[in-house]
Amino acid sequence: MKIGIIGGGITGLVAAHALAPDHDITLFETMPYPGGCLSSYHINDYWIERFYHHCFSSDRALFSLFRELGLMERLEWRKGTTGYYARGTIYPLNTPLEILRYPELSLIDKGYLGWLTLTAKKTDLVALDRVPADQYILENLGMNVYTSFFEPLLKSKFGDRRKEVSAAWLLSRVAIRSNRSMEGERLGYIRGGFHSFIDALVSSVHSRGGRICLQTPVTSVTREQGGWTMNNERFDTVISTIPPQELEHYGGPVLPRIPYQGAACLTLAMNREVTKGIYWLNMKDSAPYGAVVTHTNFMPVDQYGEHLVYLASYFSGPIPQRLDERMLADFCSRFSVGRDEISWHRMAVDPFAGPVYTTGYRSLIPRYEQKGLYMAGMFSDTNYPERSMEGSVRAGFAVAECIRNAGGP
Repeated sequence: MKIGIIGGGITGLVAAHALAPDHDITLFETMPYPGGCLSSYHINDYWIERFYHHCFSSDRALFSLFRELGLMERLEWRKGTTGYYARGTIYPLNTPLEILRYPELSLIDKGYLGWLTLTAKKTDLVALDRVPADQYILENLGMNVYTSFFEPLLKSKFGDRRKEVSAAWLLSRVAIRSNRSMEGERLGYIRGGFHSFIDALVSSVHSRGGRICLQTPVTSVTREQGGWTMNNERFDTVISTIPPQELEHYGGPVLPRIPYQGAACLTLAMNREVTKGIYWLNMKDSAPYGAVVTHTNFMPVDQYGEHLVYLASYFSGPIPQRLDERMLADFCSRFSVGRDEISWHRMAVDPFAGPVYTTGYRSLIPRYEQKGLYMAGMFSDTNYPERSMEGSVRAGFAVAECIRNAGGP
């Protein structure tokens, strides 16, 4: 069977990898590189992702694929330390003593947070799909926990749409990040960067006879008798991994609109470290970014020869003007960094970085099969209520299995 795949992110590449041994595969990717949000820059003699990434100990499908591709020996486990930037001060929040010292929360508030962390994995997320996250926190943990801890996180992640986000997403987020020791969270990373994962998938597709067409956007998808025509080429079936409403513009089916948001990630390099050893620093104070992610406080700096920092911002609609300059200027001022100390900086922008998990999102999730056309990606049920590499890998394998079973029981 001749299969066309739209989108060269994780889900598209995994589907191509799974189907290429038995089918004629052509994958179309708009960008000049594969990988989507997991693509990387090649700087000096190292690779670094355009958007920060790590994996979790529960990512079984991802690790199974790593083994298949010969990457498992390169997987390293590191401690991901966290903290809060509040009232101009960096507060580490890893050890019990550091948490007790955090002045923005009372002892009772911290007890509530501890309770939430312990119970999140046992919570029925289906029942919380239509419950707003802010309502859940206010009713169960109180106003101060919401305003001093969760509201800045929701605001940085979802902006003006934060009050629409479901408690299912929030509790899933807490649960997936609860694998912590006394010093920090246990997170995984491929030594040398996740570009080797993307390269291995690309090599697998090519070795099995598949084609990957970069810088080739899909401009039309038309249903024909017995198949589809895409970019004037005939296919027996099509897999789309882009947002369903975007596919609709090119002739795809009309489905309920899935709310999406964009991500802007400014990566910079410098010769010193400024976040007191913290990997993930959440911003409680107002800033043009919601988090400062110091990659080299997670992976050893000697692998890169310089300190690497991400400034992460999310947006809805058009990207704010001059956002990269505003982010860089704020970072330099706030952390007393001279512009001459920054050896390079680059901005990555994805206007469809991921869905916003609003209340009732579960009812919007499309089936994999849509009238002979298949859909899978960040919007799939495997990525709900928390998107991840694991969810995207599982979506790729799931849609491939749907195609194999077409017409069967």
